[in-house]
Amino acid sequence: MNSLRISQLRKTFGGLTAVNDLSFSVEAGEIVGLLGPNGSGKTTVMNLISGALAPDAGDIELAGRPIAGQAPHKVAHAGVARTFQLVRVLADMDATENVVAGLAFSREPTWGAQATARAGELLARVGLARHARTLAGELTYIDQKRLELARALALSPRLLLLDEWLAGLNPSELLEGIALVRSLKDEGVSIILVEHVMDAVHSLCDRCVVMNAGAKIAEGTPAAVLSDPEVIRAYLGDASA
Repeated sequence: MNSLRISQLRKTFGGLTAVNDLSFSVEAGEIVGLLGPNGSGKTTVMNLISGALAPDAGDIELAGRPIAGQAPHKVAHAGVARTFQLVRVLADMDATENVVAGLAFSREPTWGAQATARAGELLARVGLARHARTLAGELTYIDQKRLELARALALSPRLLLLDEWLAGLNPSELLEGIALVRSLKDEGVSIILVEHVMDAVHSLCDRCVVMNAGAKIAEGTPAAVLSDPEVIRAYLGDASA
């Protein structure tokens, strides 16, 4: 069974069609890159999947269960977790408390000492063990991204939505980040990766879906879609195609 199935998804804002009859699927344990130039509708798709927005039309199913239009906390309980293009941490809470907050919304909510211990494990996994009691607002930008991922993993997701999580990393951090994402795939987590770092796309993605102006214009392996003339036009313009 597909981990995720999206069929004829549509979202408009006034006269702008942000997502136009989009369909694709993600298998269990597969990484699918959701690519496209800025403004192509990628983050809107992430918002529709996670419940931040309700679609105007179309279906979203996770493990055969309809989730389109459900409240974000219900989508989280169904097994969807995400990070954000603009990092969102609970700045006045420490790193452990941020992850404990995520554990409260997981498919199997965890509390008390058990939650604190599990939060420590997740912080260690993303490289933040030494910052367990550091206020989230005092962390560097990169460490805030790590914290946001730890909080997402606290939900024990079936599907993880990573919205430019690898952006802004230096070369060594990028290698660490790629290895971490790959380890999640190896554990059977399905991942949708919105990313402009092409080294990461080539290294991680089994397939890519490319959007432009809200519509899907290509789907296939990273090598195939990134050499597609229509994709090159979307990114670079007609003069460079």
